[in-house]
This record gives sequence, C-alpha cells and structure tokens, in this order.
Amino acid sequence: MARAKNKVIASDYKGKLVGGSLGSPFISLALTKFVYLDHSTVESVVPLDDDNQVSVASAAMRGLVGELLLGPVGLVAAATAKRNGIHTVGIQFIDGKRSVLEVDDKIYKAILNKCF
Repeated sequence: MARAKNKVIASDYKGKLVGGSLGSPFISLALTKFVYLDHSTVESVVPLDDDNQVSVASAAMRGLVGELLLGPVGLVAAATAKRNGIHTVGIQFIDGKRSVLEVDDKIYKAILNKCF
C-alpha cells in the first residue's frame, strides 16, 4: 500500500515536510520555524484528488459484486476499497502564497478541522 509523502509537492514551500502533531497541522520550514495551517494563515483549502470522490454508480457496482461474492462483509469492503488514504490538497495562504500538499488521512482531517 502506498504511503503519503506528507510533503509540499508544488509551488511555495516545495519539498518542505508537513506535520500534524497534537492536531495542529504545520509546514516545517526549519528545525524550529513552522507555518501553521489554521484559519489565521490559510485562506482556502481545495481537495485536488479524485480518489476521495467515489461516484455513486462506481460504489454501487462494487458493492453489488462484493455482496454477491462475499455477502454483507463483501458489500462493506467493496464499497470502501477505492479509498487509499492519500490526499492531494491545494492551500491558498492569506499572504498570497500557495502550496500543493500530499498528506495522509490524519493530517488531512487536522487541516480541515483547523481551517474551518
């Protein structure tokens, strides 16, 4: 299974690590210098990946096949199989900078929680 890079992959801060200790997501600029990802620094957050948007028809078809093959357990497994836990997110900062991040579920949820 692929793992998220938890890095800035494009634009401003490219190559910098993204962390989320104790629910406060941040971009690490240096050993003790961080840009926190919260409502005071982030203007907007835009999901850029399609993996998290499972179409109804696709989920229904996978669910039907899963249920036919494995019963109720197959229904649940098939309906959630396409999600891989890696998110690509566009961040627009209040200061005009922009970044594209690749993060795991934990950091993605922390960003959404702190920015809204």
